[in-house]
Amino acid sequence: MTTRPSPGPLFLIAALLLLVAVVAPVAAVLASMPPGEAITTFAAIGLGPLRVSLVASASATLAATILGVPAGYYLARRPLRWRALIVFLLALPLAFPPVASGLMLIYVLGTRSVAGAWLAAHGLTVPDSLLGVIVAEFFVSGSFVAIAATAAFSALDPIYEDAARTLGANEWRIFTRVALPAAAGSVGAGIAFAWLRAIGEYGATSIVAFHPTSLPVALYVTLAALGVRQALALCYGFIVLAALVLAAAWVLRRGVVQ
Repeated sequence: MTTRPSPGPLFLIAALLLLVAVVAPVAAVLASMPPGEAITTFAAIGLGPLRVSLVASASATLAATILGVPAGYYLARRPLRWRALIVFLLALPLAFPPVASGLMLIYVLGTRSVAGAWLAAHGLTVPDSLLGVIVAEFFVSGSFVAIAATAAFSALDPIYEDAARTLGANEWRIFTRVALPAAAGSVGAGIAFAWLRAIGEYGATSIVAFHPTSLPVALYVTLAALGVRQALALCYGFIVLAALVLAAAWVLRRGVVQ
């Protein structure tokens, strides 16, 4: 294996400065309290927000996966100009300020809107409901899966799919037996990032459904009511949770690639 030449010290300094800027605040929070205190404080806040966040983020991510993975496979097989346009549209919610996303959802799905009134008449109220939390989290995170899947499927060598077609495999079999296993690492990483984005969403969720209280909303309430020390316990939990999910995504992607 050929060894790449090492870049100069300027590149090393830039990398170190970036690493310090990103890691220092995280390390400061972890060093601010022992794990036992963080667990005790977290438990005192209650399991309700954790339960809401887990159910809502899992539901939003499941919906994003069911829709986004097949959509990514379809987009990866479209001409580049159309693919770029659709990916651009899918990426728009990722660029909106979270509060703006919440206002858009309320305008479309609030009880005074046509769609919201119709849903409410059929027993599905979006504002201040678990469904509202799910919808808000899906809106701000769902595109991650489709965009990651599009990139992953686009990078595959089409020769294997063409070979499967010559052997008589239909498109669903090619998708499930050839393309998806080959792209599973990158797709899985996209799903993991979507879930992290969903469970950490505050802005859109606080506008659409402040109640039932999710973890990010509980973090804001705890900060306002109890102070920084107690809020840091929730930050501690988010850091541990993010690290575990990212590590799992890294292992999955590395294992599939190898």
